[in-house]
Amino acid sequence: MSILSKDIIEREILVHLSQHNRGPQPTKSQWIGIIQLIFFRLKTGTQWRELPMRQFLDGPYKWNSVYHHFNRWCKDGSWHRLWLHHLSDKKHLLDLSSAQLDGTHTPCKRGGEASAYQGRKHQVTSNMLCISDNQGILVAASQPEAGNHHDSFNFETHFEELIQMLQEAEIEVEGLFLNADAGFDTQEIRRICQRHGIIPNFDFNPRNGSKWDREEYFDQVLYKRRIVIERSFAWLDSYKSLLIRYETSSRNWFQLNLIGFTTWFISKSLKVL
Repeated sequence: MSILSKDIIEREILVHLSQHNRGPQPTKSQWIGIIQLIFFRLKTGTQWRELPMRQFLDGPYKWNSVYHHFNRWCKDGSWHRLWLHHLSDKKHLLDLSSAQLDGTHTPCKRGGEASAYQGRKHQVTSNMLCISDNQGILVAASQPEAGNHHDSFNFETHFEELIQMLQEAEIEVEGLFLNADAGFDTQEIRRICQRHGIIPNFDFNPRNGSKWDREEYFDQVLYKRRIVIERSFAWLDSYKSLLIRYETSSRNWFQLNLIGFTTWFISKSLKVL
């Protein structure tokens, strides 16, 4: 099982990942095998210790060598830079006639950073805010937040993270039409969006009064496009390592999600080109 072919990994992935300077360097074939094993774990949720080393990799390598490179690339930001490269390079494939904002809660079996018990789900979870384009392609994610908070908790900080990711990929946010559910319907959040030139199309929260008394603009037809981000979250759950969080490091968990974003975007772009 391989998410991407060896040729695509060599052309689209390997060239953007850092290589260590000490000790013997793996061959190109071995580097590709290491990446394939990381992708295998992403897809199947297999424990690091149970990776099928001989299926993808020749030589005296053990599972902890694969984890070492995964962790090193998380530490030095290689996965983050890889995502930004492909997001910028392929942004012409995006449909930004509207965008969708939502949070996603993930069960955390081992606890860890940015995780806490959520009463509604009766388990420890971690939460992230994400933005997708009008097709459902995920384009930005915030840093993880403990799951005992609602999606709009610490919104300004996390929204700035989303905006920064888009801007680093040279994606213009001014004039963006942003759909979100009633949980984001606060005056503070609307002001934050407007400060960036973003048009908030948020469902009206009944706790803020009757919708008939509201002056804010709301396009019911475009709001229905919000379903595409729900489909995207369901698709990401096909990556078993993202369905349930086992990473205790919030840094590694965040970048594991970016690997999922990247491989999905590359796969979709190959079908278009």
